[in-house]
Order: sequence, then C-alpha cells, then structure tokens
Amino acid sequence: MQKILMGFLLAIFLATPVFADTPIVENGKEVGHAFKKAGKEVGHAFKEGGKEVGRAFKEGGKEVGKEAKVIGKETGKEAKKEGRPVGEWFRDAGRKTGDAFRQMGRDIRKFFVGD
Repeated sequence: MQKILMGFLLAIFLATPVFADTPIVENGKEVGHAFKKAGKEVGHAFKEGGKEVGRAFKEGGKEVGKEAKVIGKETGKEAKKEGRPVGEWFRDAGRKTGDAFRQMGRDIRKFFVGD
C-alpha cells in the first residue's frame, strides 16, 4: 500500500507542473494576442490621426495660399500704382535728356556750319 501511495504521489507530483504550465502558457498566449491586437489598434489610430493631421495641414495650406494670393494681388496693384509715376518720371527724364542731346547737336552744327 505504501508503494502504491508513493507511486500515486509521485505521479501527482510529476503531473502538477504540466497542469501548472498549461494555464501559464495559455495566459502567455492570451497576453501575446492582446499585445498584438493592441499594437494593431495603436497603429490604426496613428494612421487615422496622421490622415486627420494631413487633412488639417492641407486645408490650412489652402487657406494660407488663398490669403497669399489676395495679398499678392493687392500688392501688385499697389506696386503698379506706384510704378506708374516712377515710369512717367523716367520717360520724362529720357525725353528731356534726348531733347537736350538733340539741341546740343544742333548747337554744335551751328557752330561749325554757321547758320
């Protein structure tokens, strides 16, 4: 009887680690699956967040571009307005310079040809 009891206790003693390992392995697998699932969800969240940030930058860029276009048009109009007087001044100065050179040429001709 003692040998049977020792054999039975030995069998239980040897089988206990197997029973203990099974829940640990299963828990480990569950933890692994949970990490995998959480990783996928986090990756998906980052992807969606990145898309939203990209859309926001795109919309913001469009608005900034529109404002820059309006400002550019206004600046161009102002530059054109300011450029006209400057252009007129150069045109007048060029005419006066040309007239002065023509008159100087006539005066030189008069001096040498005599009129």
